[in-house]
Amino acid sequence: MTGQHREFKREAVRLSLERGKTIPQLAEGLGIGKTTLYTWRGQFRDKAALSGSPEKDPEKELARLRRENEILRQKRDLFKKATSFFARETKR
Repeated sequence: MTGQHREFKREAVRLSLERGKTIPQLAEGLGIGKTTLYTWRGQFRDKAALSGSPEKDPEKELARLRRENEILRQKRDLFKKATSFFARETKR
């Protein structure tokens, strides 16, 4: 699994644990299946239990969050471009 894929999964799980959106809403927004998101939550919960507490070093956590933000920006931009492309294609 690539680092970007792992970070995407981790961010999706983090978002799913926050209040505001349901799992189905979040999964649809991310372009993944709700079952996939539930599976990822289970995987990360198991890893967290095995590895102990989350990152305690604020500098490392900040760097991780910045990487995640950049990955999410790139994915957002890609989805925007794909949406625009397919919208044009269906109008032809």
